[in-house]
Amino acid sequence: MSAQSNPADAASAGTLAFDRAQGPSGRAPAAGVTVGPYAGAAATEPVACYACGSQRATHFMEAQDDLTGKPGRFRFVRCDDCALVYQNPRIAADRIADWYDDEYIAHRKKSDFGLLTPLYRWAMDRHDRRKAALVRRYVALDASSRVLDLGCGAGTFLARIKATTGAHATGVDFKDLSGLPWMDAIDFRCGRPQEQAFDRPFDVITLWHFLEHDYEPQATLAQARGWLAPRGRMVIEVPRLDSVSFRVFGNRWPGLQAPQHTVLYSRDTLLAMVERAGLEVIEWLPWGAFPAYFYLFAGVAFKLLRGRGLDLGRAVGPYFVGEALAAPLLLFEKQLNLAMQTVVVARRGGQ
Repeated sequence: MSAQSNPADAASAGTLAFDRAQGPSGRAPAAGVTVGPYAGAAATEPVACYACGSQRATHFMEAQDDLTGKPGRFRFVRCDDCALVYQNPRIAADRIADWYDDEYIAHRKKSDFGLLTPLYRWAMDRHDRRKAALVRRYVALDASSRVLDLGCGAGTFLARIKATTGAHATGVDFKDLSGLPWMDAIDFRCGRPQEQAFDRPFDVITLWHFLEHDYEPQATLAQARGWLAPRGRMVIEVPRLDSVSFRVFGNRWPGLQAPQHTVLYSRDTLLAMVERAGLEVIEWLPWGAFPAYFYLFAGVAFKLLRGRGLDLGRAVGPYFVGEALAAPLLLFEKQLNLAMQTVVVARRGGQ
């Protein structure tokens, strides 16, 4: 089904998307979001295209919060002018924190998985090792280097960079995770990129699965360009909409991750956005540091659970068993366009 979206049809900011748990609110739900019980009540707001500003868009897909199982249906549209796919309406910025609770895996609040805890820690450390290896393809870091990670989450990647290279490591995230023990070695800034100011440029700026969450991605890229040293590199990794896993899982594709993911990038729309920000593409890769296998595993789980949420504690064992069985396929992860994409960029013309 295809229908023209209209911001006037999307509820204005402050319209309740969900009933409070204690009973109906009596206010109309936002367009594209089905009313359901949710403690805390989330508000939605209409939004224009993040890339070109157009308000003309066509219905693309509806999705549920398959990761945590919170109720609601969330609408994605495709811009009629530049083809970017984005969530409209979206959860208002001052309410989205409700979906980043202690179970959110990037924040590492949950770390006790019983007998499988050592295996879980090894896997998370492997992820950071893969990030560091990807950065090393483009920049040699040492104690004089400066690294900025936007959307740093729990900061373990930066802690590894600091420990292995001595580089000055700065992280920005809207969730305050500064109490984690390894964060003492990091210059952590709690807030959004647009709220930050730095007096010296960075040799490396990374955005590991941040841009799909960002409420101002075009502005963030332009601002990050200003923070990048003339010969610096920016590494951006996001899920790839035009991937095999999206074609297989459709509205249960883990890359939808509604409502946290506000933008879905194909190869073309990602490259167009970075170029619009005054950045020059050094290399585009059909893979990333984040394991594509997670999307294969989660996609199957989401199909079976149908919006009831993924219990990470119960999923850890099956996850590693499945990864072992899928090992022959994963040897070709970089060639198969399974789920991820990475673009490495620099300031255009080195300016």
